[in-house]
This record gives sequence, structure tokens and C-alpha cells, in this order.
Amino acid sequence: MAQENDDARLIQQPLGRLLVEKGVISDDQLRIAVQEQSKTHQPLGRLLVNLGFLSEATIRDVLSENLGQESVDLSTVIIDPAAIKLIPKDIARRYQMVPLSVNVTSKQLTLAVADPDNIIALDQVRALLKDEYSLTTQLASESDILRAIDQYYGFELSIDGILHEIEPGEMEYQITQGVNEFSQPVVRLIDALLSEAVQRGASDIHFEPESSFLRIRYRVDGVLRQVRSLHKSFWPAMVVRIKVMSSMNIAETRAPQDGRISLRLSGRQIDFRVASHPTTHGENLVLRILDRQKGIVPIDQLGLDEGALNALKMMIAKPEGIVLVTGPTGSGKTTTLYSVLNHVNTESVNIMTLEDPVEYPLSLIRQTSVNEAAKLDFANGIRSMMRQDPDIILVGEIRDHPTAEMAFRAAMTGHQVYTTLHTNSAIGAIPRLLDIGILPDIMASNIIGIIAQRLVRLLCPHCKYPYQPDASERRLLGISQKADITIYRAAGCDTCQHQGYIGRIALMELLKMDNEIDDLISRRASIHQLKQAAITKGFRPLSTDGVHRILQGITSLAEVARVVDLTELVSPP
Repeated sequence: MAQENDDARLIQQPLGRLLVEKGVISDDQLRIAVQEQSKTHQPLGRLLVNLGFLSEATIRDVLSENLGQESVDLSTVIIDPAAIKLIPKDIARRYQMVPLSVNVTSKQLTLAVADPDNIIALDQVRALLKDEYSLTTQLASESDILRAIDQYYGFELSIDGILHEIEPGEMEYQITQGVNEFSQPVVRLIDALLSEAVQRGASDIHFEPESSFLRIRYRVDGVLRQVRSLHKSFWPAMVVRIKVMSSMNIAETRAPQDGRISLRLSGRQIDFRVASHPTTHGENLVLRILDRQKGIVPIDQLGLDEGALNALKMMIAKPEGIVLVTGPTGSGKTTTLYSVLNHVNTESVNIMTLEDPVEYPLSLIRQTSVNEAAKLDFANGIRSMMRQDPDIILVGEIRDHPTAEMAFRAAMTGHQVYTTLHTNSAIGAIPRLLDIGILPDIMASNIIGIIAQRLVRLLCPHCKYPYQPDASERRLLGISQKADITIYRAAGCDTCQHQGYIGRIALMELLKMDNEIDDLISRRASIHQLKQAAITKGFRPLSTDGVHRILQGITSLAEVARVVDLTELVSPP
């Protein structure tokens, strides 16, 4: 009887039936979403996305094809300011629409809408415009529309506006229950700072108290930028507000604490990992921004050239063994590993992860955070996961001998293992593992490949300018003094916030193991011997990849030299 009721509800879901017919979701997934809908009364499409069964872009494309309705990717559109002025922000948000362009001559307004069949919304807009304009609609995802509204209409209250209404020394935060909390300036100030950081593409927010002021910095594209300096009297209320949001102990100010905030900003879920640290001038707070849309990148969009991408796919294709990703903190190791896991994630494999902590939730993957209090460290966690019938295991980091031993044991028993290691290069992982206590023979037969990477900023395409490298720069690049070469420098413009750079790309070196390199490892060959053998087989060091990117014109010599040692390319005079 319960099954019949479920099936009856399914018949009432045209979107769900359409998605099943297209093969985008299964009947079981639709049934789960419908059962959730009966509890939460949310739109079916939003539930399917929240459950991780598909993306908003997929729903948009399926609906677009079925309705014969043109769709639009708002991230690639520059919206007409004249169109924005025609629709108030509250109307746009209420009906989930954003004006794209207006033709004053033909009196035509183009709108991006989440639901093109919402006749009430379109009638409200026509009444607002007094039928002066004819309306054209294009289909866009809900989160893209909400993000565009935030971007083009600005914040509801700007940071400057909030600061102007507060006199230094007068701001306090009172923990209240109910609807009046937003009336407190500190609540709006913290919300506005978090929103601004996400809009600017920051990865971290630093709140740093000094003796007489509070410094606020954002880390954008791996580099810290100071964005605000506030009177120190603002900080006590601000730190209490952040602690309340992240479920930290507001009474504890002398010991480090960790917390987490989960918010929906710009139409998508954003998590903040919060860490406090006592200093001589008060508590220092750093918030790590975890944006799932940026954290999980398709493997084809990692920015690898064709040769490196093929080498990476060949590593992934091996059914058993260890793949190591190496590099310093902040070099994108986690993003690369998640991209690889997402690439191999299907219903036919059981993927389990052990992380410190879990940063981005992935559907179908069993993810676990290490927990010292529960005596669940990396070594014990791997031992436990081995009894869960996994095909693929991700170990967040190899730090000691017990973890390394368990990871290699998993590889030897027929599992594919992915993990990270802190070394300066791919070949440098070999002596590091020897130092941890892994025997050369075990390494030689169980490592599939080693990836080392660094992140470099991309030159802003709007303001970068060309120049001819001088003699010393040519030596660093390893090119002839007579070669006709043009490379680029950073300048700075409004588009890149006068930084000269927008976005980042990974420089990678991929060491693919084979019988000859395995033999060298088992004989404890030197790093130099290993490197020479790898280069003869097509191995390209980080410095070579960096020079390749410089000559392509996508980054600068100064930026590559900041993260990679280019002097190894310089031949002796």
C-alpha cells in the first residue's frame, strides 16, 4: 500500500518523470526526493540538487530542451545596468528573476527566470512596467539568478553604511532569540564581510587584532590583501558574534578553538571553517571558506595540457596501488584529489575517505573525519575502512610510519589508494617515505605514480602587457639570448582589482612509475639518478611546466619564480 502511495505521488511530478526518462536520475533517487518533499515542502528540483543527485545546470539544460526554451549561463553574461533599474531587487528576489538587457527602441526586456511557466511573476512585472515593454524569458538556474541579484544589486546594507551608523566604542552584541537579531549592526557587519569575501573569491578571511586597531585581510588567489582597518573597540562584539555563529565557547578566550559556519550566500551553500588563536592583543580569528562549486573541479578543467592529463588518467586507470600528491600547504592537493575521486565516482565502486577534516561532501562517497577523542587516527581509520569492502581509499595525509604502513598494506591487498605527502617535488617523495620507514621493495611495487604541484596566479587578460625578457630572465627561462621571445607582466586594472592577476592554475609534475624506476628505487638510487631516468621517459619538472606557462603568456616570470625554483634550468656558464 505504501508503495502504491509513493507511485501515485511520482505521477504528480512532471519534472521528476522527465529527469527519469532522460536517464539523469533513477526511480529510486526520485522516490527519495519525493519522500523528502513530503516532509520539507521544498521544490523537487532544489531537493534533487541538495541530495547530490544532479546539478542545477543539468536541470536547466533538461528543462530547456524539453520546453524549447533558450537557456543562459549567467556567469558568462554582462548584465545591462539600464535593465537592472527597471526591476526592484525585492521583486527580482521574490520571483527569482534577473533582468539581462533592454532594447529601448523596440521596448523589449529580456529576463533570466528560474521558472518560465510562472505566469503570476511575469504579470507582476508587466504591471510594474505598465505594459511598456514586451518580455522575453531565458531559463537560468536558481542559484545563478540569486548570485546575479547579489552581484548587480549590491548588498542590502553596505559595509561602509553599517560602519557609519556605529560610533567607535558603542558597538556591542547581545545574544538574543527571535527576529530582532538583525537589527544589531554587528550581525549585519559580519554577514556583509562574509558575503564580500565570497563575492571577491577569497579562500580565507583573517581578523587580526593589533594594539589599537583591527586588521581584516582576505586571501585571494593565494595572496593576502588588506581590505579593512577598524577601531579595536569593534572587535569584542565581532568575535562574540562569529563564535556564536560557529558554535564556539564565547567565554573561552585563552585557548584555541575550532568551529564551523554553514550559510547560503549568493544562492549556494558556503561553509566556513573557523579557528581562533590567542595573541598578545586578543583572539586572532581565521575563517577558511569552503565553496563546493570551486572545490570540486572536473578533471578536464584542472588546466593540465594534453600530455599531463593523459598521464594522470593512465595512473587512475590502474586498479591497485598508491597515487601520491605532494606539495606545500595551499598548493591545491585536496582539489586535485577530489577531482580525481569525482572522475572515478560511479555506483559500481565503493569509495571511502579519511580526512582531517572532511572539507567538501561528495555524493556516493563514504567520508570520515579523523577524531583523536574517539581514538580514530589515520592508521586506525584505514584499518577500519579495510573491513568496509572498499575499492578506492583516500587518506588525507601520510604523516608517520603507522599511517604509511597501513596505506601501503591497503595497496598491497588490491585497493587503489590516494593520499598526500609534504615534499618539495615528486621524486622527493621517495626519500621522504624511506625516512618514514617504508622499505624500498614495498615502495617499488606499489606506487602507481607521484604528482607534485604548485598554484600560480593567472595574468589578467585585460591589462597584462608584453615585453622582451632581458639576459638574466632568458637564462632563468633556459632560452637562447638571440631567440625572439615575448612574455608578459602584470599591470592592474578595475577588472582584477588592480592586482594584475585573476584566478589560478596548477603547475604539475607527474612521475609515472615503471619497471626501470621501480628497480632504481629498490636499489636505493639517488634522487639525481631517479630524475635522470624519469626525464628520459618524458618526465617534465615543475620548473619546465612553469616556463611553458610563461611562454604561453598566461602567467608571469615573477609569479612562477615565487613558487618554483627556476635556477635549476640555468646551465653553468
